[in-house]
Amino acid sequence: MQQVLDKIHKGLIVSCQALENEPLYSSFIMGRMAIAAKEGGAKCIRANSVADIMEIKKNVDLPVIGIIKQVYGQNDVYITPTMAEIDALMETKAEIIATDATARVRPDSKTLKQFYGEIRAKYPDVLLMADVSTIEEAIFADNLGFDIVAPTLYGYTDGTIGQKIYQDDYALLKEIVKAVKKAKVIAEGNVITPEIARSVFDMNVHAVVVGGAITRPQQITKRFVDAIQK
Repeated sequence: MQQVLDKIHKGLIVSCQALENEPLYSSFIMGRMAIAAKEGGAKCIRANSVADIMEIKKNVDLPVIGIIKQVYGQNDVYITPTMAEIDALMETKAEIIATDATARVRPDSKTLKQFYGEIRAKYPDVLLMADVSTIEEAIFADNLGFDIVAPTLYGYTDGTIGQKIYQDDYALLKEIVKAVKKAKVIAEGNVITPEIARSVFDMNVHAVVVGGAITRPQQITKRFVDAIQK
């Protein structure tokens, strides 16, 4: 566990994900994306779905942060929401598993504390990453025993919608780094330029995740078009 954390320390984690409605949706393409990320110097890959993770692991020897985005009815928690997704991810041998660690009710009505306890009882050695949206959630996840805390869901929950990690002089990230005592803090969420990535490292985060700014060409193109049209 510590060896994996050491390997990603001060490194770039590239999120290689494409959903069904996106142009690059394909496990094969995500595998090639992971190769490109490694060639560029990435230290870790974040990936969604068993198929994508297995393909990525065939192509690169980098650690993988695994998630499964699974929607259950009208429930808002969709990042690795239940033990069914944890079990599936363990089969991929992903080095780290990330889950929604917000205060929202999970689809199976379990509290985060119950869910965390169930994971640890079954898989005591897996590295767990808490995707949170507030400082309170970060502290709670740290106290539970998560190995990594990240503000991944800041901007995507009630009360934070539309917010970005670099707004307000990175206030939330600074609070999390200061408040979290045991877990490693990883910066994730709307890190869209190298300058932003550099800035968050100056806040003593363990690593930084960049996704769409590297692996979603439709988003990259739109930023160029928006700038041109201004």
